[in-house]
Amino acid sequence: MDGDVRERVRERYAAAARGLRGEGGSCCGSEPRGDECDMTGGSYSGEDAGALPAGAAGASLGCGNPVALATLSPGEVVLDLGSGGGLDVLLSARRVAPSGRAYGLDMTDEMLALARRNRQESDLENVEFLKGEMEAIPLPGDHVDVVISNCVVNLSPDKPGVLREAYRILKPGGRFAVSDVVFLGEKGSLPEEVLRKVELWTGCIAGALEKTEYEAALEAAGFEDVSVEVTHTYPPEIIAGLASVEDAGALRAVPVASAFVRGSKPLRAGSR
Repeated sequence: MDGDVRERVRERYAAAARGLRGEGGSCCGSEPRGDECDMTGGSYSGEDAGALPAGAAGASLGCGNPVALATLSPGEVVLDLGSGGGLDVLLSARRVAPSGRAYGLDMTDEMLALARRNRQESDLENVEFLKGEMEAIPLPGDHVDVVISNCVVNLSPDKPGVLREAYRILKPGGRFAVSDVVFLGEKGSLPEEVLRKVELWTGCIAGALEKTEYEAALEAAGFEDVSVEVTHTYPPEIIAGLASVEDAGALRAVPVASAFVRGSKPLRAGSR
């Protein structure tokens, strides 16, 4: 089952990468749907977009702006899990320059190719894109200062495994700072057909965690100072296919939201 989920995610984001190159397809399905596709809530400023190649600025399929929220500093080493077209990696690289470094990790060849083209156009040298999966990050332990991600951890069929890997590769005192989709309540109370519609809209193939689930999973992985801060909640009416009053009412009781998820690795911690 995990392999099937992973392959569906790979296929979806390969199609998205082709769409971002003008070859059809989009992150919202086979046809773009305007503002419904922007899950970031306008998180990227004009300054952010203007500082990068047009191909990178248009390549975000995320639900927030973790770079703006992560408080990056010059000299830090950053890893973006599920880096896609490379927008957040390139923004991070500018913030940690000149002596810092930004890595992007993605399992989709088409996204890696797009990201590497965007890197070449940006003329940034402190950037490296790696092929791999979040559950087995190809970096040594205690290697990075900050792990970021933009609406990708929810796609993993093994979220506890992702969090353990993030903990492993962070230096003691390092920070986990990601944007992700969460449910604000018990998603088990939602009808299956509503959950399927949410997944189609968000691309969350494996399903988002509840806010309290996320906090508990971070603590189980070893993180401290854990928090899940809601950045914006999505009105039920914009979710594709929610035509009935009952469907919308169910999501008002258990809303879907973007959140900034934080945790830190203890200063005296070793790799797990």
